[in-house]
Amino acid sequence: MSVNRHSGDGCQGACCLRVTGLGVVAQGKTILRSLDLHVHCGQIVALIGPNGAGKSTLFKAILGQQPHTGSIEFERSGGKKTRPLVGYVPQSPAFDRGEPISVLDLFVAAGNAWPAFLPVPKGMREKVRQCLARVHGEGLMDQKLGSLSGGELQRVLLALALEPLPHVLMLDEPFSGVDVEGELRLLRLLDEVRRRFDLSILLSTHDFSNLADYADKVVLMKETVLKVGTPREVMDSPEFAAVFHLRLREGEG
Repeated sequence: MSVNRHSGDGCQGACCLRVTGLGVVAQGKTILRSLDLHVHCGQIVALIGPNGAGKSTLFKAILGQQPHTGSIEFERSGGKKTRPLVGYVPQSPAFDRGEPISVLDLFVAAGNAWPAFLPVPKGMREKVRQCLARVHGEGLMDQKLGSLSGGELQRVLLALALEPLPHVLMLDEPFSGVDVEGELRLLRLLDEVRRRFDLSILLSTHDFSNLADYADKVVLMKETVLKVGTPREVMDSPEFAAVFHLRLREGEG
């Protein structure tokens, strides 16, 4: 798969997400320390690291759900700084696949106070159709959630995360439960979304097999940032070898 990449660390007047000196301590334990992260709009950045490295905590901090030290800023073109508006796609959300809830019902419940027992107004239905059209998912609107494949569900969740359009899109293990073909479709869609809406896309993954096909930058984490670079630079680094060799030894026996 080929992607159009935004390379380089200089902003040159472009928008970007900046995380500076981030620290999180919970119940006396340091989870994140002195973490710096810089993501340009239009980039796809993959967070990797062992379980417990702090990836989910970083996501919570950016979402505003985790107290922290340091700063998290979104810098618009021209230099104006603000708190980023974030869209979030969670990992494998749990729901009862036997419930007769449609994709339309999910959108209505998530974004409105409209009673579930009343017919959905045409204007609301059209708004949901437009949201799904951003991810080429209009045909899923009346399908039951329980009938969706892993890839289709990710498409629906992505459409939800893009309403309203965020500055930063974050996805937690988006390839979990998705087959190979579904993963390729999702990667093509993320590439389209980042180019069309000029988003910063930050995703966590344990799947290193295709990082080089889609990620502009890889960030290796373990409490802090250990290594940043292209997929090849990070995976060929001594830091990567040390982190994941240690992980394998700990899991043996």
